[in-house]
Amino acid sequence: MKKITEHQIVSILKEAEAGIPVKELCRKYGMGNSTFYKWREKYGGMESSDIKPINGIINGCIGCIAN
Repeated sequence: MKKITEHQIVSILKEAEAGIPVKELCRKYGMGNSTFYKWREKYGGMESSDIKPINGIINGCIGCIAN
């Protein structure tokens, strides 16, 4: 399976919210059901515009721990 970006994950979750069955999305994107539900737990309710600020916060925290 190829690497799917966080923006693509949010887009896939939006497709599910729009009514496309999870089984169909999993087949379309080549992922398992468990992957979809893990993504939904982590990214559910997010917009693509929310991704970049979260990555900055996480990277900043990792930098603090490393120092």
